[in-house]
Amino acid sequence: MGNSVPGKGEYVWDVDSPGALQLPSGSVVRGRALRDPMPDGPSPDLGVYLQGKDPGGFDWDSRWVRWPDFWLPSSSTELEVVLREVLRRCITERVEIACTGGVGRTGTALACLVALDGVPGSAAIDYVRRQYSHRATETPWQKRFARTFVKPGSLL
Repeated sequence: MGNSVPGKGEYVWDVDSPGALQLPSGSVVRGRALRDPMPDGPSPDLGVYLQGKDPGGFDWDSRWVRWPDFWLPSSSTELEVVLREVLRRCITERVEIACTGGVGRTGTALACLVALDGVPGSAAIDYVRRQYSHRATETPWQKRFARTFVKPGSLL
């Protein structure tokens, strides 16, 4: 099971669990494909769902980011707000990010999250491809979006 931590969630994700991505800061988030069965183990405390249409309700706290398959999020500002919430909450809670296939949109969002966690541009994409899926960020525009998501000086 995971590591015991104070906070809402009894555990955070175990770094060795399926889809787990340890951020450079040490926190862990889970990426997954919505088309696959829910992994064994505890449910997330927060789920972020990257879909073209509202995925409906879940038995846990969730956020929907409108993001059509193979494209970009409808609002980069909304994505940033949600990913900053993910960064705060994944310290003490189980947080997952998911799209239909768990690769393109999820990989792009994870690269943006890694960039917010302090790894610049292309290095964030490389990090996610090494640690999560070698296919993360499937399209050239997803790659460009992730590479330029954090503007210089915006983390200050």
